Amino acid sequence: MTSSYSSDLKLELMVTGENAGTWGDKTNTNLNLIQQAVAGFEQVTLSSGGTLALAMSDGAASNARNMVIKFATASIAASTVCTIPDSIEKFYIFDATGLTNPTNLTIKTASGSGFTLDQAKIYAAYSDGTNLKEISLDTLGGTVAAANITGTIATSQIADDAVTFAKMQHTTTANRVLGAASAGAIGEVQVATDMIADDAVSADKLANTAVSAGSYTTADITVDAQGRITSAASGAAGGGMNQLLSKQGPASGTLAADSASTELLIYGCSGGGGGGGGAPRHNPNSGGAGGKGIFGFYEAPISAPFSQPYAVGGGGPGGGQGGYSGGTGSAGGTTSITNVMNLNGGNGGNGGSNYNNGSAGSNGTASATDLEDSQVAGGENPLRFMSDNFGSSSPGSSGNANAGSPGCLIVFER
Repeated sequence: MTSSYSSDLKLELMVTGENAGTWGDKTNTNLNLIQQAVAGFEQVTLSSGGTLALAMSDGAASNARNMVIKFATASIAASTVCTIPDSIEKFYIFDATGLTNPTNLTIKTASGSGFTLDQAKIYAAYSDGTNLKEISLDTLGGTVAAANITGTIATSQIADDAVTFAKMQHTTTANRVLGAASAGAIGEVQVATDMIADDAVSADKLANTAVSAGSYTTADITVDAQGRITSAASGAAGGGMNQLLSKQGPASGTLAADSASTELLIYGCSGGGGGGGGAPRHNPNSGGAGGKGIFGFYEAPISAPFSQPYAVGGGGPGGGQGGYSGGTGSAGGTTSITNVMNLNGGNGGNGGSNYNNGSAGSNGTASATDLEDSQVAGGENPLRFMSDNFGSSSPGSSGNANAGSPGCLIVFER
């Protein structure tokens, strides 16, 4: 009766009385084959797009009997298959670390099923005689304690959506990072500034304020300490100024403002008084100087419709020469806008007499309502763009006296 071979490892099974004189050699061969199955290693080469069939021969060393099958370095550009023989039950380790594009490789039994690689890693599998079964971490039972995990787990080693909320650090831990106690949005979060990359927080991640998105014209805004705009509203443009009037006395007319104007800025000066005439007949004496006009600046509120008469004072004529008594000079004209402001002109100087020089006329005066500044003309006037000559008085004379200087009126509307 001849020997037969085992179904899994193809070991020679000798019968009693057979192989006299060679029993020891055949036994040694069987032991070597067992050693190959338990600890054997062999490198095989794949052909991209082809099929590599591993074989297990009866009673002889064969690549399919090895415990470890290492695939030689290769690029698997197309679908490729590696098969092990049918009808054997065995444990395998497949080393695919040298492969490029390993996801194109499937390892299976010749007639049954197997598995497709997902990475260039080392795989464990067993054959049940029909199909080849992969042994992966997600098929193993038991628990791996945190204390038994060392080193770093790279992001690529964790499948997408694989970490559940229950696996995150709990809120009762003193050094917690996540603050919610149950599934859902993260509640209290302790995130230091250095944990956030520059420019990493997008606009969508910022909490909305009470400000409505949109465009605002001449905006009134409120900004908080973090630089966020917390309120915004369209405002009104600041008022501009238009010049309504610029006149030198004597002049008059009607001043009409725009319907949108709310205020008048008024720069005015009254006329200067004329000088007094002289009296040369007996004891020659001069007349007195005319009174000076007055400068004034007004800020006057108005309401529409606004239309009022205005007047710009001229200079007062001088007094004539007299024998024993000179003529008195005339007062300068008033500069005014009805119901708004009034600048009285300087009075005329008194004429000289046979015994005395004439006295000077009094200076002009300004109405007080809405008056911002005023000063007697002829000196350092507060309205520097106006000539100092406006509103000047005429000095007295021993003969015929001269007239005072005219006033002026400049008006802006706001």
